[in-house]
Amino acid sequence: MLTIDNYIGGEIVPPSGGEYLDNVEPATGDVYSRVAGSDERDVQWAVEAAERAFPAWSKTPAEQRCRAMLRIADLIETRMGAFARAESIDTGKPIARARELEIPRAVQNIRFFATAVLHDASECHTTDHHALNYTLRRPRGICGLISPWNLPLYLLTWKIAPAVATGNTVVAKPSELTPMTAAMLADICREADLPPGVVNIIHGLGAKAGAALVNHEKVTTISFTGGTVTGRSIAAACAPRFKKLALEMGGKNATIVFADADLEKALPTALACAFANQGQICLCGSRVLVERAIFPDFVREFVNRAKRLVMGDPLEEATEQGALVSRMQREKTELYVDIARKDGGQVHCGGRRPDAVGARCAQGYFYEPTVITGLDADCAVNREEIFGPVATVAAFESDDEVVALANASDYGLSASVWTTNLSRAHGVAERIECGTVWVNCWLLRDLRVPFGGMKQSGMGREGGREALRFFTEPKNVCIKM
Repeated sequence: MLTIDNYIGGEIVPPSGGEYLDNVEPATGDVYSRVAGSDERDVQWAVEAAERAFPAWSKTPAEQRCRAMLRIADLIETRMGAFARAESIDTGKPIARARELEIPRAVQNIRFFATAVLHDASECHTTDHHALNYTLRRPRGICGLISPWNLPLYLLTWKIAPAVATGNTVVAKPSELTPMTAAMLADICREADLPPGVVNIIHGLGAKAGAALVNHEKVTTISFTGGTVTGRSIAAACAPRFKKLALEMGGKNATIVFADADLEKALPTALACAFANQGQICLCGSRVLVERAIFPDFVREFVNRAKRLVMGDPLEEATEQGALVSRMQREKTELYVDIARKDGGQVHCGGRRPDAVGARCAQGYFYEPTVITGLDADCAVNREEIFGPVATVAAFESDDEVVALANASDYGLSASVWTTNLSRAHGVAERIECGTVWVNCWLLRDLRVPFGGMKQSGMGREGGREALRFFTEPKNVCIKM
């Protein structure tokens, strides 16, 4: 059976305590590998390696850091198929999605930040004719990076790339549920001759390895993507230590469709927005809000299209809906659908496990795409993040009403607005309380723009210039003229 070990100081090493965790393939329910169950000793070892590497790496010219990172990106790209297969097995997502979207975006992350540091500019201010002030930006030191299971390589590189590009060294902890692509990344770092200790990857449970990383006194910066409950505990741990902190947490995002929308584009995108990666994307639009004039026709077509989504073995090219990441995640989804039924919701499709997904996947964690109407805005299913293939659809009458519905959430990560009225698009987008609003599109990303959420979706911004700023410490120099 495959064993996944830690990557510390440029070497692949077993966990100090000799403990391993079972890694289950979601599509089959079978254990297919063992992953290191690290503890505070492994974190200490990784931090020491990062500390040794920091002086030289932080002084390495940006152009050399860029070349090293571009080698890593090139190597990932040449093994796109292997990475996609590993991610599909690890997460249960369709292999076509991993190959065509998520692995290429990981490569793009690395290339973008590798080259961005070559073009970054600093500020200079003249104080009348008396002084000249300029700002230096220096790497912060050792950065602790904790990434989730839904987009394992994409979000891991989203954190590693800007941290390393700006001269920091890192200790990364991927989710214990999806460690495979992180282990492959470690192999590529070695092949690319990245200096030992610049990138360290430890595997294990959040309560042990993750907590030890967050609490380590020499880790200056924490970037976390994951659940709100965990994020809250990380914030509490970082506050007394004054660590630099970015939290990207949950979402309960609205997809808003006005009657004047181009439905030939809005309908298929709203469907993808709701059910991509089995609804296990923080940016998924699980609340679909439709103007009443088109509501009946929209629901009918939306349901018909949801029923036609091809559920199957994630390793098959035709599959559009794979497995949920774990048994626990499927049970959570089932619990919320039961709550919806008790609250008077009408389940138009799904709401159950499929009858059969083929012999290989008979014991996998599959759940049918589910569409529900008739729920109040303040019910649990509309307010709490499910992270499963469940979409609620509700009608609205006016701009004011739909803005109120979109904002009736403890989260504020993203939204999408579909309308051909440009004035309305600007007005509604400005009033929605979230970090990103897409108009007539979804998941169209530009790495130059800030990314993050409001309310319980998080704090801090990453992406583009904001990420380069997050991983560096400003220092002002004032020279009297």
